[in-house]
Amino acid sequence: MDCLKRLKPLNKSMIRFFDILFSFFGLLFLSPVLLILLIIGLLDTGLPIFSQERVGINQKPFHLLKFRSMYVNTHSVATHLVPTCMITPWGSFLRKSKLDELPQLFNVLVGDMSLVGPRPNLLNQTDLIYERNKRGIYTKRPGITGLAQIKKIDMSTPDFLAETDFKMISHFNLLNYFKYIFLTIFGKGFGDRAKC
Repeated sequence: MDCLKRLKPLNKSMIRFFDILFSFFGLLFLSPVLLILLIIGLLDTGLPIFSQERVGINQKPFHLLKFRSMYVNTHSVATHLVPTCMITPWGSFLRKSKLDELPQLFNVLVGDMSLVGPRPNLLNQTDLIYERNKRGIYTKRPGITGLAQIKKIDMSTPDFLAETDFKMISHFNLLNYFKYIFLTIFGKGFGDRAKC
């Protein structure tokens, strides 16, 4: 079940190398954009950065960072359970453009996440944790994008999501790493979705 062990050590090292490289230069070159988004976020909600505890590699909790897209008083639940009316007009733009995900480059840089991997879930999503545990998903760093995001599978279907995650990490290599990044940059997939 430990699918991560199937990756050759060189592949694992190279993926981490590219994670560090891309996240560092991404934060560096996008710093003017990040600053503008931060200022607009301050005007929108007063608290532009959103931090939420998620389950990381080996089920170690970490704080995922995003630009805030919902009102400050929104309950901390899985996004697919949050009504769309809790998303601010500015937040709607951030989500559609995927700009709300940019602060996660810092999560990637420090090693909490990878650019590619299973989407990190909340600590209270017990059904999903159970399904992912059965398949050894937590042996892989969670990611900003991955197969489930490309296929538009959200966390409302825990069994299907965990099975999709398993397929991804079972065949994960450097080529697929770049493939998922490429597909995401050119408009495939999404982050967390909210529904009414």
